[in-house]
Amino acid sequence: MRRTSIEALAALLTFALLGGCATSKDEVLPHGNHTMLDVWHQETGGGAIVGTGGGQAGRQLLDARQGLRRPLKEIDAQTAAAGQAAYTRSATNEIQRQFRRLPNPDLVMYVFPHLAGSDPVPVPGYSTVFPLYQRVQYAMPGERVEDY
Repeated sequence: MRRTSIEALAALLTFALLGGCATSKDEVLPHGNHTMLDVWHQETGGGAIVGTGGGQAGRQLLDARQGLRRPLKEIDAQTAAAGQAAYTRSATNEIQRQFRRLPNPDLVMYVFPHLAGSDPVPVPGYSTVFPLYQRVQYAMPGERVEDY
């Protein structure tokens, strides 16, 4: 039963691979005298370049954008400036660390007493400390809020 299913799967895979080789490049990607610029003009509705207002599609796009535009109010300008101030370098925030170090715990390893070297010299057991990660890793601003 198991051998039959494996043979059936192998035959199916073979037919799938051979079927993929049977198609031609021209069937999948037909050639024509169209350039990318021609395709762009056709898809944008008659050659309208965005922002010029030419063509029907360009006009509809500009009309839709005008409907979404609105004048900025004073409160919008203040909140935008306050939001950007957190990312702006100044003397006060230059002193503070924006990119905090991520914790890199120390591992303690005990080396048992052993013999070392070509002339077996006894080495007593000792403990050594090394960091878990090879490099120091930093967090993005606002990624870690708790102190450690």
